[in-house]
Amino acid sequence: MTAFKLMNKKIPTPVVWMAAWVGFIMVPLFLIYNDVENRRYAIYKRVEDVPAMPAAIVFGAGIQSREAHDRVAVASALYKSGKVSKLLMTGDNGHVSHNEPEAMKRDAMSLGVPAADITCDYAGFRTYDSIYRAINIFEVQRAVLVTQRYHLPRAMFLAERLGLEAVGMDAGVRSYGIWQLWYDLREIGAAEAAWLDIATARKSKYLGKKEPLFGAH
Repeated sequence: MTAFKLMNKKIPTPVVWMAAWVGFIMVPLFLIYNDVENRRYAIYKRVEDVPAMPAAIVFGAGIQSREAHDRVAVASALYKSGKVSKLLMTGDNGHVSHNEPEAMKRDAMSLGVPAADITCDYAGFRTYDSIYRAINIFEVQRAVLVTQRYHLPRAMFLAERLGLEAVGMDAGVRSYGIWQLWYDLREIGAAEAAWLDIATARKSKYLGKKEPLFGAH
């Protein structure tokens, strides 16, 4: 078959419709991902460059994982350098044998952070929940968000949209090997979910009484 005939061969209607539907779905998803990931966020790599904030919000990443250890180490460095005066450890405590906030608290204490300056949020099951609860339960208004670079755009997007004044601190102090590809791929879907949470004004599932990080006003 000549090239001319190939060019003029009619494309089957089902193929055309399928391509149209793929475009209809994928284009908005790409735009949402781009909106979450590519804003001008204030993200820092060096502790000394971070502006002083009242607190650091440290996101859970699996007990004893390298990612969690690095987040705690960097948050502890922020505390000891005087950049923040409180650490809010937020993560998953969905099972009696799985308590990310307490594990992070123990790690921070082993690095010299006093227990009195560490607060645990046991219902930070998702990044949205962690930030929503930081604002509405712990009454945090300004904070450093401590997590790895791949996670920071989503966390910063949520903070911006929920009304938390925040800067980001990149806790990626080492390579995470093959897991890094998984983290990067996971962020695509997570960014879409974060955007949807904001668009629907979702409330965190677990709220409860207020626990001001800096005590009662």
